[in-house]
Amino acid sequence: MVNISSTNRSLARNAHVSDYYITPVADIRLFLKEFNSVVKLDWPKCNILDPCAGGDSKNPMSYPTALQDEFGSIHTRTIDIRADSLAAVKTDYLQHATNEEPDIIITNPPFKDALNIIKKALDDVKDGGWVIMLLRLNFFGSKQRKAFWDEFMPKYAFVHHKRIGFTESGGTDSIEYIHCCWQKGNYPNFCQLKVI
Repeated sequence: MVNISSTNRSLARNAHVSDYYITPVADIRLFLKEFNSVVKLDWPKCNILDPCAGGDSKNPMSYPTALQDEFGSIHTRTIDIRADSLAAVKTDYLQHATNEEPDIIITNPPFKDALNIIKKALDDVKDGGWVIMLLRLNFFGSKQRKAFWDEFMPKYAFVHHKRIGFTESGGTDSIEYIHCCWQKGNYPNFCQLKVI
């Protein structure tokens, strides 16, 4: 087990293959309930892709599990870079040609590749479709991402008021997390924020 804090986070991430952390299903379900109260989607009829699906011999894939728990019979196409993942396709999403335009792309991307994954997802998703990413709240900061925000502001940001625990013990670090929600082609000047 790796303990994570703001002071040893970079060292902890080096110990995780492909920046892999188990996203708690309960936190995803909390977000899905809130998002669904704002954006009414017929989830079972949506073409959904999780490009960083995770899962392993001890843990299910978090987003597909949460989606099924919340909305019933849903098929989520899954990709992951790790050979031991439970994803149907084992490849690097950033190098993967998506053959169809999903209605929704939803995942917890590896932090170091998050911006590139978001950009690719916005290219891959259908017009009017949704890209939903679990990110650090401070992802809104940095000079590197300012130009991106100027062009691709998300429509919604759902801030988790309780810090998410990614360790086996459920311990948390000093980071707040958000689910950022972009609707392709609808990039407002201001993001609507809700604390959940």
